[in-house]
This record gives sequence, structure tokens and C-alpha cells, in this order.
Amino acid sequence: MLLLLLFLLFLSFSCIFLLHKKHKNYDSFHPPPGPKGLPFIGNIHQFDSFQPHIYLSKLSKIYGPILTLKFGRKPIIVIQSAQTAEQVLKTQDLNFCSRPKLIASQRIAYNGLDIAFVPYNEYYKEVRKICVVHLLNSNRVQSYAPIRQDEVSRLVESISTLSSCSEIVNLSELAMNYANSNICRVAFGKRFDNIEASKRRKFYGLLHEIQALFIGFFFTDYFPWISWLDKLTGQKSRLERAFDELNKFNDELINDHLDPNRPKSDQEDIIEVLLHLRKDRSFGFDLTLNHIKALLMDIVVAGTDTSAAMIVWAMTELLKNPEIMTKVQEEIRKTIHDKDYNRVTMDDLPNLTYFKAVVKETFRFHPAAPLLIVRETVRQCVVNGYDILPKTLVYINVWAIGRDPECWNDPEKFIPERFLGSSVDYKGQDFGLIPFGAGRRMCPGLVLGVANFELALANILYSFDWDLPKGVDKDDLDDVVLPGIAMHKKNHLCLVAKHHA
Repeated sequence: MLLLLLFLLFLSFSCIFLLHKKHKNYDSFHPPPGPKGLPFIGNIHQFDSFQPHIYLSKLSKIYGPILTLKFGRKPIIVIQSAQTAEQVLKTQDLNFCSRPKLIASQRIAYNGLDIAFVPYNEYYKEVRKICVVHLLNSNRVQSYAPIRQDEVSRLVESISTLSSCSEIVNLSELAMNYANSNICRVAFGKRFDNIEASKRRKFYGLLHEIQALFIGFFFTDYFPWISWLDKLTGQKSRLERAFDELNKFNDELINDHLDPNRPKSDQEDIIEVLLHLRKDRSFGFDLTLNHIKALLMDIVVAGTDTSAAMIVWAMTELLKNPEIMTKVQEEIRKTIHDKDYNRVTMDDLPNLTYFKAVVKETFRFHPAAPLLIVRETVRQCVVNGYDILPKTLVYINVWAIGRDPECWNDPEKFIPERFLGSSVDYKGQDFGLIPFGAGRRMCPGLVLGVANFELALANILYSFDWDLPKGVDKDDLDDVVLPGIAMHKKNHLCLVAKHHA
């Protein structure tokens, strides 16, 4: 058995070597520069999977704004400047708008039935239409305003309770609770606090596990001839466990909505909208329960993680820069001072010019997803004079682009003032600031995500004065992240809150 296994490995590597040698004959092919890898494995051994955005940014100092890596025989390019991002996401968007079929994202997305990970095809166009027209349009997001306001009030109340008892506020945990309850009410009409504590903890763990699996390494993706190693390492069973838990959770939610005795709600949630669309059969494909579960996965995972992460990153930078904290709080409090209510509402946000600048600067400095979801090239093309093969994986490092000195003055400093009087925005037209991406694969949840983030941040800045616990200095606040597409601060942000009179 061992001899047979060794023979199969030898045969596989021999075939790959011959194919590799054949490819070398294309002398005219001119790929982007990049670090030299090892035979067969490429650059995998050099890659920092914990903070890849920082590792790749350092490589750009050596190889320029577009560079090449290889994972096995799979070519990868990394885009790290605003000018090159515009080429890829606008000028040649049709060449770069697909997704690779990676094992983790395909499995968790019910074999590619969602919107985030599906390749670019007719199905993608139909499912994006569902999201844009029926689920995440501005009117629908506006209809969720009472949910947002209620969840923000609950967040403020939780902080007030801890503050009155002189307890430390774990803002990372509270932000996660807020974002999750908010998105759960929007998606399936149930407050997260109404779920048992043990199930709640299990669900949090599942969200983090899914994030880790999305960027996890699977031999199947890069060395398909030894895909059996994913079983040997336990990665395959880990993926199946996560999928089974997610599927069970989704089944319970959908079955609850299909119950004819379920009480009617005033606010139609996303599951209800999708079930109505399924009944209408008004699309170019049959909308099945698996389609609904795949779309739910996108909305719940992305909606929870990005909003929670952005609240924490914004507060981290404001604690590091107390003069900015004071300035933004003064603006908010002055605006709300003459109102007959003691909170910030959605209607107040457009009047908060400096606050909006803080939001944009947070998106620039700490995008929730430092690397956009990986793309795949549709056909061979040329970018900046370099040849790019079909089926090449494409990573857009928006963290590095936000710190591109060609695009930003003092890019390593948190300076909201750079956006005052500026038309630069994060809606996909200004390629130095693309936290939600751009082009055909731009995130359709932008409006909902920004609304959830801004309303929570504005209210906790309005309601409380914030400080670090005794013995903790602002220099102790680090930027270390947890692995995932959306990157949370690894060390929880624990603060002292004092209710503002």
C-alpha cells in the first residue's frame, strides 16, 4: 500500500513537472514580478496567512503595485495601488469579475448558490438582481430603521448599566452582540438575545469558524492530485462540521417561517421576502431552499462581522487620537443639543460633516475586509504591460491601497480632515477608497452595512465619554487581527465609559 502511494505521488509530480516545463516554452509571456518560489509548492511556504494584507503590502515595496505569487501551479496576482485597481475593477472589469471555485467557499455557499462566491455567469446576474431589487435596496434598508434604532438603544443601555456599576466595557463583545441582533432581526425576524445563551455562543463560534475556513488552506484548491491530504489533516471534516452546523441553523429558521401558525410580524424579514419570491417563480431559475440558505449565509456573516469590526476599529483610532475624539463628540452633541430627543437618529447623520469624515478615514485606515474576496480572471489580458493568464486568482489589497502614498498624503496617520471639502467617497468610484470593492462584484450590502455602523458609532460617541482602563496606555492599543475575510481586532477593546450629562 505504501509503495503504491509513493508511486502515485511520483507519477503526479512527474506530470506536473512536464506541464511546468511545457509552460516555460512560452518565452513571450511576461508576468508581473514577484518573489521566487520553490518547485511544485510555489510561494506557499512564504505566505503569512494571519496578516496577509501587511505581508503583501511589504512585497509591494519590492515588486511594485502588481505582483505575482504561485500556490502550487495556481498563479496569483495582487493589486496594491489605486491606479492598478482602477484598471482591474473598472477598465477591464469584465476580465476580472469572476470567482474561483475554492472548496470552502463553495461548500459553505451550498455549492456556489450565494452571491459573494458564485462565478460570474447568468445565475450571478439573476441572484444579484434579487439582492439589489428586493433585499438590499435603499427603501428596504430605510424600512429597517426602527430595528436599527431599537438595537442601538439596547447597546447604549447595556453600556449605561456597565458604566453605572463602574465595570469595564468590552466594546468588542457588545459591538458583536449589536451587529448580530440587528442583522438577525433583519434577516429572520428574531432578536439574538432571544436565542439561548449556549446557542448564542455556539453561533458566534460558528461565525468565526466560517471566517477562518474561507481563508483556510486546502490542498484540493492548489494540489488537486493530493486532495486526499485534506482528509488526513482534518480540514475536510472541519469544513463538513461547520457546514452541517450552519445548515441545521438555517433549516430551523426556514422551518419556523414555513409554520402556518407562525404569528404575523409588522416588519417583513429577508426570509419572508425570499419565500415570497420562491412562490412567485419570477426569475430565470427555480429559487430553492438551498438558494435561500446560501443568501442568508452571505447576509448574516457579512452583515455581522463587518459592522462589528468597523465600530471597534473606529473607536480604537479615536482612543489613540483623543483630539479627534473630542472634536467629533463636540460636533455630534452640538447638533443634537437643541433636539427634543436624547439620541442620534438616521436623519441627523447627514448633518454630521466631521463624523462622516471620521467614518471615511476609518474605512481607509481599517477596511473591514483588508483583502477583497478573491477574484478570478475570465480570459488572458494585459495590465500595466504584464500578461495575466486565465484562471489567475486576483487579490485586491484595499488596506495597502488606502495607504498608497501616490494617492494619500501622510497615509500612515489617521487624519479625518483629509475628507473635509473632498468629494472622495467609498461607493466604488474613487479607487483609493474601495472598502466595498467596485465594479460588477461590488458589495450589494453597502447601504445596510454603513447605516448599521454609522448609527451605532454616532450614538455611543454622543452618549458616553470614553477612556482606557487604569494602567493601559493608548500605545498599548494594537492592530493585531483574527484571520478571516472580515478581520476583527484580536485583542478585545475594553474601555471605561462615563455617561455624558
